Amino acid sequence: MSDTSKFADLKTRFMSAIVMVAVGATALWFGGWIFTLLIVAAVFAMHWELGRMLTPLSMQARLFSAVTSAIALIWVLTTDSVTEQIVVIIIATLLQRVYFHTVDTLGTLVSLGIMIGALLLIHLRTEIGMTATLWIIGLVVITDIAGYFVGRIVGGAKFWPAFSPKKTWSGIVGGWVGAVLFTYVMVQGGYLSLHVETAVFIALCLSFASQLGDITESALKRASGVKDSSNLIPGHGGVMDRFDGVIGASLVYAAILGLMTWL
Repeated sequence: MSDTSKFADLKTRFMSAIVMVAVGATALWFGGWIFTLLIVAAVFAMHWELGRMLTPLSMQARLFSAVTSAIALIWVLTTDSVTEQIVVIIIATLLQRVYFHTVDTLGTLVSLGIMIGALLLIHLRTEIGMTATLWIIGLVVITDIAGYFVGRIVGGAKFWPAFSPKKTWSGIVGGWVGAVLFTYVMVQGGYLSLHVETAVFIALCLSFASQLGDITESALKRASGVKDSSNLIPGHGGVMDRFDGVIGASLVYAAILGLMTWL
């Protein structure tokens, strides 16, 4: 394979990335309802893609899945009752299982992960601030970019070919290196109030979590017999193809914060 063919989709990916960065940066900067609206829209789109993949012959399933997830997320965000929030999430998750015709168990777990990850992202931006949110999202983006280029250039042994035939060990490690360098710059610039060793350890955990999020989606796509979750984003596939890593990193970051608070 020539170097040109390895990066045949690079121009399209780059142009789409510019648009995504512009939209994401604007929402992240303003926060509040603008950031929340973007996350709700992403959850809606990801569940539309889940319904499309897991019930391919039904237009209703993808619409019902998307609408159910958006309503449930908005409901949870507008009530202070923890009990009510838990009940709404449980009901929404059980409904998703009804909508999904194939790979229903894994699909339902992915749906639950998306919902919880989205809530954590909103909480992170609202309660902890823009810088911490930028760190998590930037770390995932850098992991993806570094992994893409190192994996394409270096190649080598596959990481988990049964689920993700394109991911290589070189790309995985390249993503870790990129995440660590990005985090080191954030710490040295005074943007993170963490010791560099702690920040680097968390960065490695979150980088790997984002990669596992991507692999989980790859497993779901392979089980469904599709290449991309959709074609909504030229050069990138679907919204899930871009947000799976952010969801994975958000879930692990919340677990790490909870453990640090408990200790």
